Amino acid sequence: MDGEEFGERRPRFAVGPGYARYRGPLADSAFHRHAAFQVAVAVRGGDAGRVAVDDADGRRHRGPAVVVAPMVRHRMPPTREVLVFYVDPHCAFADRLRAACGTGVTVAPRWHGLTERDVRPGGGQPAGGLDPRLGAALAALADDQVPLEGLAARVGLSPQRLRALARRQLGVPLARWRSWQRLSRAALALGEGCSPAQAALAGGFADQAHLTRWMRELTGLTPSQVRPALRGAGVQPPARRAV
Repeated sequence: MDGEEFGERRPRFAVGPGYARYRGPLADSAFHRHAAFQVAVAVRGGDAGRVAVDDADGRRHRGPAVVVAPMVRHRMPPTREVLVFYVDPHCAFADRLRAACGTGVTVAPRWHGLTERDVRPGGGQPAGGLDPRLGAALAALADDQVPLEGLAARVGLSPQRLRALARRQLGVPLARWRSWQRLSRAALALGEGCSPAQAALAGGFADQAHLTRWMRELTGLTPSQVRPALRGAGVQPPARRAV
């Protein structure tokens, strides 16, 4: 059974195929941009059944659930408890978010009550209409085996065409998508008990400062802030899948 249905008390973070999930309190975060969809859901014990997200223009979007599209600059104010899903833009569940929520910050009551059981099947499948050349590029980047400069030729595209394809189909630059994948690996390492310096190397970052800089840019938080939610949370690596 999913823990969010039964009143978890401690912060928890989990990773599945195509998504990550956090439940717990939020301190004040910096403005940042995800390389994924974010679905923030109000939970019992939260702030009067509402969750809030501030956009870059200072507008506060508040409701039972709020969806933030990839690459949209935003922050979340402090809250006692919130449930947040981060959904990879190349998975099938992201197609549902794209169809319903547009390209900015959207109050979306229909996603209130969202659980891992809802996200997991679509998280494990590729988005509809994903160009197979882009899928091959993402698979290579996920394994961190190919430099970006040589990736386009490997999948039979010019660099300009590959970048444009990623922007159109994912809404995310490939370089930022790779950093998001590296951050996921670093989070897994932190959850297994690694120090921030060890997690940085596991994720493919140059050092701890490099990890901290990208974690703040992509999540608004630092390793020391997210570590309590990761340690001992039973984080499981995402299953491999075709993209």
